Amino acid sequence: MRLSAEVINNSLSYLNPLKERELDLRGHKIPTIENLGVAGAQDAIDFTDNDITTLANFPLSPRLNTLLCARNRIQNIDRRLGEQLPNLTTLVLTSNLVKELGDLDGLSKCYSLTHLSLQENPVTKKENYRSYIIFLIPSLRFLDYQRIRTVEREEAKDLFGTQVEPTELASKLRGNKSKALDSSTTSTKGASANKAMRTQLTASEKKRVQEMIQNARSLAEISRIEKDLAEGRIPQGAADADRMVS
Repeated sequence: MRLSAEVINNSLSYLNPLKERELDLRGHKIPTIENLGVAGAQDAIDFTDNDITTLANFPLSPRLNTLLCARNRIQNIDRRLGEQLPNLTTLVLTSNLVKELGDLDGLSKCYSLTHLSLQENPVTKKENYRSYIIFLIPSLRFLDYQRIRTVEREEAKDLFGTQVEPTELASKLRGNKSKALDSSTTSTKGASANKAMRTQLTASEKKRVQEMIQNARSLAEISRIEKDLAEGRIPQGAADADRMVS
Protein backbone atom coordinates (compact mmCIF):
# COMPACT_ATOMS: atom_id res chain seq x y z
CA MET A 1 0.00 0.00 0.00
CA ARG A 2 1.31 3.43 -0.90
CA LEU A 3 1.79 5.89 1.98
CA SER A 4 -0.64 8.43 0.56
CA ALA A 5 -1.95 11.59 2.16
CA GLU A 6 -5.27 9.80 2.61
CA VAL A 7 -3.66 6.91 4.51
CA ILE A 8 -1.84 9.35 6.78
CA ASN A 9 -4.92 11.47 7.46
CA ASN A 10 -6.97 8.36 8.26
CA SER A 11 -4.35 6.93 10.63
CA LEU A 12 -4.55 7.27 14.39
CA SER A 13 -2.58 10.10 15.96
CA TYR A 14 -2.70 10.06 19.74
CA LEU A 15 -0.87 10.83 22.98
CA ASN A 16 1.25 7.76 23.80
CA PRO A 17 2.12 6.61 27.36
CA LEU A 18 4.99 9.11 27.41
CA LYS A 19 2.47 11.90 26.65
CA GLU A 20 4.02 12.42 23.22
CA ARG A 21 2.07 12.90 20.00
CA GLU A 22 2.47 9.61 18.06
CA LEU A 23 1.33 8.66 14.55
CA ASP A 24 0.36 4.99 14.13
CA LEU A 25 1.30 3.67 10.67
CA ARG A 26 1.69 0.02 11.65
CA GLY A 27 0.90 -2.89 9.40
CA HIS A 28 0.03 -1.17 6.10
CA LYS A 29 2.73 -2.95 4.03
CA ILE A 30 4.12 0.48 3.08
CA PRO A 31 7.15 0.10 0.74
CA THR A 32 8.39 3.71 0.74
CA ILE A 33 8.23 6.65 3.13
CA GLU A 34 6.52 9.62 1.43
CA ASN A 35 3.98 12.40 1.92
CA LEU A 36 4.77 12.79 5.63
CA GLY A 37 4.50 16.55 5.35
CA VAL A 38 0.70 16.23 5.68
CA ALA A 39 1.09 14.49 9.06
CA GLY A 40 1.98 17.69 10.85
CA ALA A 41 4.25 17.83 13.88
CA GLN A 42 4.69 14.47 15.61
CA ASP A 43 6.97 13.35 18.46
CA ALA A 44 6.94 9.70 17.36
CA ILE A 45 5.98 7.63 14.33
CA ASP A 46 5.33 3.89 14.44
CA PHE A 47 6.21 2.16 11.14
CA THR A 48 6.28 -1.37 12.63
CA ASP A 49 5.23 -4.24 10.31
CA ASN A 50 5.62 -2.60 6.90
CA ASP A 51 7.79 -3.26 3.80
CA ILE A 52 10.06 -0.20 3.93
CA THR A 53 13.49 -0.85 2.36
CA THR A 54 15.30 2.46 2.95
CA LEU A 55 14.98 4.83 5.88
CA ALA A 56 14.73 8.06 3.91
CA ASN A 57 12.55 10.84 2.47
CA PHE A 58 11.48 12.59 5.67
CA PRO A 59 10.49 16.27 5.59
CA LEU A 60 12.35 18.51 8.01
CA SER A 61 10.86 17.44 11.36
CA PRO A 62 12.58 19.10 14.34
CA ARG A 63 9.99 17.76 16.79
CA LEU A 64 10.25 14.08 15.83
CA ASN A 65 12.35 12.16 18.37
CA THR A 66 11.24 8.51 18.04
CA LEU A 67 10.98 6.15 15.06
CA LEU A 68 9.69 2.59 15.58
CA CYS A 69 10.56 0.57 12.47
CA ALA A 70 10.70 -3.05 13.64
CA ARG A 71 9.85 -5.83 11.18
CA ASN A 72 10.37 -4.03 7.88
CA ARG A 73 12.87 -4.69 5.06
CA ILE A 74 15.21 -1.79 5.80
CA GLN A 75 18.71 -2.31 4.47
CA ASN A 76 20.24 1.17 4.50
CA ILE A 77 19.91 4.65 5.95
CA ASP A 78 19.80 7.89 3.96
CA ARG A 79 22.86 10.02 4.71
CA ARG A 80 20.55 13.05 5.12
CA LEU A 81 18.53 11.49 7.94
CA GLY A 82 20.27 13.58 10.59
CA GLU A 83 19.44 16.78 8.71
CA GLN A 84 15.81 15.75 8.25
CA LEU A 85 15.36 14.59 11.88
CA PRO A 86 17.83 16.70 13.90
CA ASN A 87 16.36 15.69 17.28
CA LEU A 88 15.94 11.96 16.70
CA THR A 89 16.82 10.23 19.97
CA THR A 90 15.31 6.72 19.64
CA LEU A 91 15.43 4.44 16.60
CA VAL A 92 14.14 0.85 16.66
CA LEU A 93 15.27 -1.22 13.65
CA THR A 94 14.70 -4.66 15.17
CA SER A 95 14.13 -7.46 12.61
CA ASN A 96 15.23 -5.72 9.42
CA LEU A 97 17.77 -6.53 6.68
CA VAL A 98 20.81 -4.38 7.45
CA LYS A 99 23.78 -6.53 6.40
CA GLU A 100 26.92 -4.37 6.29
CA LEU A 101 28.32 -1.90 8.81
CA GLY A 102 28.74 0.63 6.01
CA ASP A 103 24.98 0.53 5.40
CA LEU A 104 24.54 2.39 8.69
CA ASP A 105 26.72 5.38 7.82
CA GLY A 106 23.62 7.55 7.50
CA LEU A 107 23.35 7.45 11.29
CA SER A 108 26.70 9.20 11.76
CA LYS A 109 24.99 12.60 11.39
CA CYS A 110 22.24 11.79 13.91
CA TYR A 111 23.89 13.81 16.64
CA SER A 112 21.02 13.45 19.14
CA LEU A 113 20.57 9.67 18.86
CA THR A 114 20.83 7.96 22.27
CA HIS A 115 18.85 4.70 21.87
CA LEU A 116 19.28 2.30 18.94
CA SER A 117 18.12 -1.28 18.41
CA LEU A 118 19.49 -3.40 15.55
CA GLN A 119 18.61 -6.77 17.05
CA GLU A 120 17.78 -9.53 14.55
CA ASN A 121 19.63 -7.84 11.68
CA PRO A 122 22.45 -9.69 9.85
CA VAL A 123 24.85 -6.84 10.64
CA THR A 124 24.88 -7.79 14.33
CA LYS A 125 26.93 -10.89 13.41
CA LYS A 126 29.76 -8.80 11.97
CA GLU A 127 33.09 -8.73 13.78
CA ASN A 128 33.45 -5.64 16.01
CA TYR A 129 29.80 -4.75 15.36
CA ARG A 130 29.15 -3.15 18.73
CA SER A 131 32.44 -1.22 18.78
CA TYR A 132 31.83 0.14 15.29
CA ILE A 133 28.35 1.44 16.14
CA ILE A 134 29.72 3.12 19.26
CA PHE A 135 32.40 4.78 17.08
CA LEU A 136 29.85 5.74 14.42
CA ILE A 137 27.37 7.39 16.82
CA PRO A 138 29.23 9.05 19.73
CA SER A 139 25.99 10.31 21.29
CA LEU A 140 24.61 6.76 21.70
CA ARG A 141 23.90 5.61 25.28
CA PHE A 142 22.03 2.34 24.71
CA LEU A 143 22.65 -0.16 21.90
CA ASP A 144 20.31 -3.14 21.59
CA TYR A 145 18.84 -2.24 25.01
CA GLN A 146 22.24 -2.51 26.72
CA ARG A 147 23.94 0.52 28.25
CA ILE A 148 27.21 1.48 26.57
CA ARG A 149 30.03 1.32 29.11
CA THR A 150 33.10 3.56 29.31
CA VAL A 151 35.39 0.63 28.60
CA GLU A 152 33.45 -0.06 25.39
CA ARG A 153 33.95 3.54 24.26
CA GLU A 154 37.67 3.21 24.88
CA GLU A 155 37.81 -0.05 22.91
CA ALA A 156 35.90 1.56 20.03
CA LYS A 157 38.32 4.49 19.97
CA ASP A 158 41.33 2.15 19.93
CA LEU A 159 39.89 0.20 16.99
CA PHE A 160 38.31 2.94 14.91
CA GLY A 161 39.65 6.29 16.12
CA THR A 162 37.25 9.24 16.00
CA GLN A 163 34.89 10.74 13.44
CA VAL A 164 37.50 13.41 12.70
CA GLU A 165 40.42 10.96 12.55
CA PRO A 166 39.13 7.46 11.71
CA THR A 167 41.54 4.56 11.51
CA GLU A 168 42.21 2.66 8.29
CA LEU A 169 39.91 -0.12 9.51
CA ALA A 170 37.07 2.35 10.07
CA SER A 171 37.46 3.79 6.58
CA LYS A 172 37.47 0.30 5.08
CA LEU A 173 34.26 -0.71 6.85
CA ARG A 174 32.54 2.52 5.85
CA GLY A 175 33.21 1.72 2.22
CA ASN A 176 31.75 -1.78 2.51
CA LYS A 177 28.08 -1.37 1.65
CA SER A 178 25.37 -3.63 0.26
CA LYS A 179 24.73 -3.17 -3.46
CA ALA A 180 21.22 -4.59 -3.64
CA LEU A 181 18.53 -6.31 -1.62
CA ASP A 182 18.74 -10.09 -1.49
CA SER A 183 15.36 -11.17 -2.91
CA SER A 184 15.48 -14.57 -1.22
CA THR A 185 16.11 -12.92 2.13
CA THR A 186 13.35 -10.37 1.65
CA SER A 187 10.88 -13.12 0.81
CA THR A 188 11.73 -14.91 4.04
CA LYS A 189 11.50 -11.66 5.93
CA GLY A 190 8.12 -10.87 4.42
CA ALA A 191 6.77 -14.27 5.42
CA SER A 192 7.89 -13.82 9.01
CA ALA A 193 6.44 -10.31 9.11
CA ASN A 194 3.06 -11.63 8.00
CA LYS A 195 3.06 -13.92 11.02
CA ALA A 196 3.74 -11.06 13.42
CA MET A 197 0.93 -10.14 15.75
CA ARG A 198 -0.14 -6.52 15.80
CA THR A 199 -1.33 -5.50 19.23
CA GLN A 200 -3.24 -2.30 19.99
CA LEU A 201 -3.36 -1.11 23.60
CA THR A 202 -6.72 -0.29 25.13
CA ALA A 203 -7.14 2.95 27.07
CA SER A 204 -6.76 1.11 30.40
CA GLU A 205 -3.63 -0.69 29.18
CA LYS A 206 -2.09 2.62 28.04
CA LYS A 207 -2.75 4.05 31.49
CA ARG A 208 -1.08 1.06 33.18
CA VAL A 209 1.96 1.35 30.89
CA GLN A 210 2.28 5.03 31.70
CA GLU A 211 2.16 4.23 35.43
CA MET A 212 4.74 1.47 34.98
CA ILE A 213 7.13 3.91 33.30
CA GLN A 214 6.59 6.58 35.95
CA ASN A 215 7.17 4.04 38.76
CA ALA A 216 10.15 2.27 37.14
CA ARG A 217 13.12 1.89 39.47
CA SER A 218 15.82 1.54 36.82
CA LEU A 219 16.67 2.40 33.22
CA ALA A 220 16.74 -1.33 32.46
CA GLU A 221 13.09 -1.60 33.49
CA ILE A 222 12.13 1.32 31.26
CA SER A 223 14.11 -0.20 28.37
CA ARG A 224 12.24 -3.49 28.78
CA ILE A 225 8.90 -1.69 28.59
CA GLU A 226 10.04 0.31 25.54
CA LYS A 227 11.22 -2.88 23.84
CA ASP A 228 7.88 -4.63 24.39
CA LEU A 229 5.96 -1.66 22.99
CA ALA A 230 8.30 -1.28 19.99
CA GLU A 231 7.93 -4.95 19.09
CA GLY A 232 4.15 -5.00 19.39
CA ARG A 233 3.86 -6.74 22.77
CA ILE A 234 1.92 -5.67 25.83
CA PRO A 235 4.37 -5.22 28.74
CA GLN A 236 3.95 -7.79 31.49
CA GLY A 237 1.45 -6.59 34.09
CA ALA A 238 -0.28 -4.11 31.76
CA ALA A 239 -2.71 -6.37 29.87
CA ASP A 240 -6.45 -6.27 30.57
CA ALA A 241 -7.87 -9.31 32.33
CA ASP A 242 -9.71 -10.63 29.27
CA ARG A 243 -6.44 -10.76 27.28
CA MET A 244 -4.89 -13.01 29.90
CA VAL A 245 -7.60 -15.64 29.63
CA SER A 246 -6.26 -18.59 27.59
